Amino acid sequence: MARILSAPYIGYLIVQQDYGLALTGCVVLGLTDALDGYIARRYNMQSFVGSIIDPAADKALMTTLTLALAYGGLLPTTLAVIIVGRDVALSLAAFFIRWATLPAPKTLKRYFDLSIPSVEVRPTAISKWNTALQLVLMGATLTSPVFGVPADFAGLVGLQWLTGATTVVSGLGYLTSKDAVHRLTKAEVVKRLTKPHILPKRK
Repeated sequence: MARILSAPYIGYLIVQQDYGLALTGCVVLGLTDALDGYIARRYNMQSFVGSIIDPAADKALMTTLTLALAYGGLLPTTLAVIIVGRDVALSLAAFFIRWATLPAPKTLKRYFDLSIPSVEVRPTAISKWNTALQLVLMGATLTSPVFGVPADFAGLVGLQWLTGATTVVSGLGYLTSKDAVHRLTKAEVVKRLTKPHILPKRK
């Protein structure tokens, strides 16, 4: 939640051309993300709610960086539209699938009750690569003004083209892949709702 709330401030820093502080903030958020993931895996504390909030935090920061960098002229507007457009399309699809697969009775209260899982999204291989490329691109784009790297640097431009291409392909992959969205069976829902968390033993 802290990462989600921090995203607008990072965007504000970029718009104000305070790139050094914005880059520092991104590094801090990245380290907390890694720590959060380590704790969840190390102590088997994964949860359905966490599986939604964690990627939502990453996406909030990624979208903010995309829009802010494009606004500042550091990222091509066309690429920003492709990245954000794909995410908006996938989000709308997710809202529809959530409603379509929600166990009866279908009410708004139950729809927004994250303790009631209905589907599980499984990232495709190209989507994982695209996420990594977007992360590298945002980091490189934000770093470039800090170290005086020109925006038309060949390596940066090539990374932009590669990221744009994989963004389009990954978006189409979610629409065509049969394994990207898995509808949970009743047994799987019960298992997720009753899964015990293994906490570290006290010494």
